[in-house]
Amino acid sequence: MKFNGNLFYVLTAFYFVDAVGYAIWWYNTNGGYEPIGTAAIAMLGFMSLFLAFYLKNTSKRQGVVPEDRQDGNIEDGESEIGYFAPWSWWPFFLGLFGSICFAALAVGWWLFFIGFPLALVALIGFVFERSRGLNAH
Repeated sequence: MKFNGNLFYVLTAFYFVDAVGYAIWWYNTNGGYEPIGTAAIAMLGFMSLFLAFYLKNTSKRQGVVPEDRQDGNIEDGESEIGYFAPWSWWPFFLGLFGSICFAALAVGWWLFFIGFPLALVALIGFVFERSRGLNAH
């Protein structure tokens, strides 16, 4: 986590320098100020700064984790995080239909009315896949 925090601090500096460079470049090529792109790149810098701050503070409180040690093994980390069915197709369909709903922003709202019911069916199937048939609790 310590390395990840440092990496995000480097990305923070890069994004802020990039935002200033973008603003200067836009002003020199187009003769005016463009606030949207400059603000978007600067927001990347702030987002990266928030992540770096969180990771570094968590690293201080938590201490050395197996991911930060050179001799750390996979089995040194936490035990089982959760059960995920390796044969499940529901996450694929949920992502597919969710992306169709998101594509409706660019294509048209009619596409949302097709993708949303399908995404809802995929979400219900994903949540309840372990509660029916041979896999019921």
